[in-house]
Amino acid sequence: MKRGKKTIVIGIGVLLVLVLAGAGWYLSMAVPIGTGYAARYICSSVFISHRDPQTTYREDVAPINPLAGIIDVEIDSAQKKVVASSFGLFKSTALYREGCGCTLVTGTTEAELRKQGLLNLEPAAPRDPTAPWPIGDGGASELVPGEFNIEKLKAALDAAFVEFDPQKKKMTRAVVVVYDGKLVGERYAPGFDRNKALLGWSMSKSVTNALVGILVRQGKLQIQEPAPVPEWQKVGDPRKSITLDQLLRMSSGLKFDETYEPLHDVTDMLYRSYDFAAYAAEKPLETEPDRKWVYSSGTANIIARIVRHTAEKDYPKYYDFLRKELFAKIGMQSAVPEPDASGTFVGSSYMFATPRDWARFGLLYLQDGVWEGERILPEGWVKYSATPTPKAPQGQYGAMFWLNAGTEGNPSDRIWPNAPTDAFAARGYQEQYVVIIPSKKLVIVRFGATSVRAAWDINDFISRVVAAIPDK
Repeated sequence: MKRGKKTIVIGIGVLLVLVLAGAGWYLSMAVPIGTGYAARYICSSVFISHRDPQTTYREDVAPINPLAGIIDVEIDSAQKKVVASSFGLFKSTALYREGCGCTLVTGTTEAELRKQGLLNLEPAAPRDPTAPWPIGDGGASELVPGEFNIEKLKAALDAAFVEFDPQKKKMTRAVVVVYDGKLVGERYAPGFDRNKALLGWSMSKSVTNALVGILVRQGKLQIQEPAPVPEWQKVGDPRKSITLDQLLRMSSGLKFDETYEPLHDVTDMLYRSYDFAAYAAEKPLETEPDRKWVYSSGTANIIARIVRHTAEKDYPKYYDFLRKELFAKIGMQSAVPEPDASGTFVGSSYMFATPRDWARFGLLYLQDGVWEGERILPEGWVKYSATPTPKAPQGQYGAMFWLNAGTEGNPSDRIWPNAPTDAFAARGYQEQYVVIIPSKKLVIVRFGATSVRAAWDINDFISRVVAAIPDK
């Protein structure tokens, strides 16, 4: 072989080796994300929501997870765990524990997770099945003629489940409408009902807001003071001055990549990390605080760990704080906040509850943080949460709630143009919503497995429900 040709062949061989090495490296990073997603999602769906795993995998996991076709899932009902594997080389295990759902076994062992002991398991007092919602579990209230247009409400609920495009399915699972404190309408897809707890994804961030609010009311946290983050306490660390308010508003300046693909911060945090807050807290500043608004699940988990460390001073098993100070007080008996492997509630993403209980959460904010005459959130907290963050370009974000305020000086330029400007919402990854509209006395809940997010038009749904309220 001539020297020139030999050089070319060697070069091609080297290139091929590099390509294969690169592909192998990428797979070694990407596949654990895919198996971790599958294991955790199926675990929660089976042991919390009591759903069929094959249907869940087909409808919920496969449309989101591009590696679903090369992942096998095994469910161990006796040990209450799920193992997802690929090629026999990559394996992820999610473990279920009563009262705190499923957790990926990352950076620890199954035995260590089982010993954590995050809560005292005390059964909640059963609600009266005949008493009106929200105190009881009775059906929807009778609508008074003239108070609500029954036909328009029915049409709005019907439209939420109609599929127009087989390539862009809404996959609506549940809708609930609350007006003036009363449950006035609800609808569920086949296989779902009022008792099935569902994942709120990033609606969990708004629950984290409530937990901070409770600690503020108790005088244990001050939002305008520097956030108590251990990683930032060294002399000269510029992150030391970041306040809890700036974290809540996602204007801390911390660098964090919210791209839901392998090799990005959010997926590395959720599916490869032991301590999510520690992962996010190690990120450097990208800008000075309050210079830029950047949506960040990492920020939410830093806050969730602050909640844990603060609550543990009075509640050594700090999940008891979540249950006793929030969920039990407003009747959210189905609530299951899931922790990371370190034991901290994943305040960015992993909170389950029934649609009716999510509606109770929305009603707490509609009622300015008061429940049955008891103040749960501090006075002014709801107004604070629904006040636009200065650097959010469309006035679309407050303190861990999405807003509809619009551009400063141009309120018509807003994310839901046909909805009232005072609407604010907890919002999740697959178009889960708890929308609160004080001016209309409304709480609107929507759950789905919407893999193509453009398939669900929350602006249209809100406007249809609002249209059912007669002008007075």
